[in-house]
Amino acid sequence: MRIDHLTLKFFRNYTRLELSIPEQVVVLHGSNAQGKTSLLEAIYYLATASSPYTNSDRQLMNWRTVDELQPFTQVAADVVSANNRFNRIEIILTKEKLLDGTERFKKDVRINGVTKRNLDLQGLVGVVMFLPQDLSLIEGSPAIRRRYLDLTLCQTNKLYSEAINTFDKALIQRNALLKRIGDGYASVNELTYWDEQLASAAGVIIAGRQQFIRELELLAQRIHRDLSGGLEDLELVYQPSFEPTAEGDGQQSFKVLGLDLHRQLTAEKVAPQYQAALADNRQEEVQRGVTLIGPQRDEMRLMVNGHDLGNFGSRGQARTGVMAIKLAELEWMHQTLGEWPILLLDEVVAELDIHRRGYLLERIEQANQVLLTTTELSTLTPDFVKRATLWKVEMGNIKPLAQSDVWTATQPDEERP
Repeated sequence: MRIDHLTLKFFRNYTRLELSIPEQVVVLHGSNAQGKTSLLEAIYYLATASSPYTNSDRQLMNWRTVDELQPFTQVAADVVSANNRFNRIEIILTKEKLLDGTERFKKDVRINGVTKRNLDLQGLVGVVMFLPQDLSLIEGSPAIRRRYLDLTLCQTNKLYSEAINTFDKALIQRNALLKRIGDGYASVNELTYWDEQLASAAGVIIAGRQQFIRELELLAQRIHRDLSGGLEDLELVYQPSFEPTAEGDGQQSFKVLGLDLHRQLTAEKVAPQYQAALADNRQEEVQRGVTLIGPQRDEMRLMVNGHDLGNFGSRGQARTGVMAIKLAELEWMHQTLGEWPILLLDEVVAELDIHRRGYLLERIEQANQVLLTTTELSTLTPDFVKRATLWKVEMGNIKPLAQSDVWTATQPDEERP
């Protein structure tokens, strides 16, 4: 799949942009804070209805939009799939002042002119994004790894997207009810309905994460061996806060290799076990006023040669692990969607040594459409630069990089005039 044409209006530091994007590698070159990252963010936003940089959609609105009669931001694209299917995708953010002086913020997702839900974007624009802060997949909190799992799966699995939406809403209601019960304002029996809602959604989420992690691991292990010269073995360990078992008897958990870990459990097998576990934990949860088990507390750890990479790995090993995961994600999404996703790389090449840099540049060209940002063209190999389309990004404007500038930009600092 690819984006044929991109439209941005009052998005980040872009006031207005109309851009046709070729079906190949595009290198976005320019200084910092010129709009390179914002362009990648806009494409990612169209695919997921969320930003990789902020949880607040309001921050995406260009400050100049306040001068408009009705402040708005538009991100839109004409998307073409491998079978030449065409879709027009738009996300429009608006702010309007109400009579009482307050502001109302609205987000509209439109597909071919028809208003849709966020989850209806699933499968229309597949993206894989490399960021310098991807090291947080190893060094960061469990919430970061859960978000990675959810954002990837929501692009390819509509049932998973719906389950995440249902679970999050039900969890808020159940936690509020637990507090009311603890304060004596509600009955324990009222938990039954929300337990059923949580269990049905949790079954889909846990089963989906188990399958994804297992499939991703198989791809990442091969890539990681190549990157480490065959000296290191990578393992992805799923650590659900609630561990369903193959027979529902509590005897064979995810921790036992060769059993549940590599035996796919269906959502239908997971859900009743989770609901029973919620019932068993009711007393403690009422006392604490919060749901203690479930996908909201899941974890995924990366292990190298049996050691936890987050606790014992070097910086170099962490970068290798992240690269293996992201390249595996690219292959996994290709297999799942049946076509290559759009690949976005934001200032990641300069962070790598020569070996990993060459490996990455060689592998990414298999995707149909790649957008890569850099402040220094000299970090890219000459052959890669020759094959790529080169654009200069400056103050929210994008234009072809002049050939006279290419030579200068590709020279190491010490060789420049």
